[in-house]
Amino acid sequence: MFEIREDDLTGDQVRDLLALHLASMHRNSPPGSVFALDLSGLQVAEVTVWTAWRGPRVAGVGALKMLADGNGEVKSMRTHPDFLRMGVAATILETIIAAASARGARRLSLETGSGPAFEPALALYRHRGFRNGAAFSGYCQSEFNQFLHLDLTRA
Repeated sequence: MFEIREDDLTGDQVRDLLALHLASMHRNSPPGSVFALDLSGLQVAEVTVWTAWRGPRVAGVGALKMLADGNGEVKSMRTHPDFLRMGVAATILETIIAAASARGARRLSLETGSGPAFEPALALYRHRGFRNGAAFSGYCQSEFNQFLHLDLTRA
């Protein structure tokens, strides 16, 4: 079981996990194809970040960005390597879905990459009901990136 907390991003463990996330995105994506938010991008009013904890250790992080059209976007999903395959990401994703619904979003979307490094996350999203679809919120379609959407009116 994990404790989910809304996070202000001031803790070293969380900042280290976010740095790991950004480094992995850059390592596994072509130049110009990384849209992961840095620390300052996560500390804006339209973004809420949650962390999962087991005891004193951070197990994962994820964020909801509310978009200008009233829908939501999943951002910065990352499980700490010591907690892989333990349900961390699914727990955070459910928190994000519930928050987006409570805020009146009708759709929750995300942008991600393609290739082996992205397959575990894609499996999670598709298992939860996200489906591939069109680019959104100013993103441009490429051979590398893909867009998934969850209809919250049916979730």
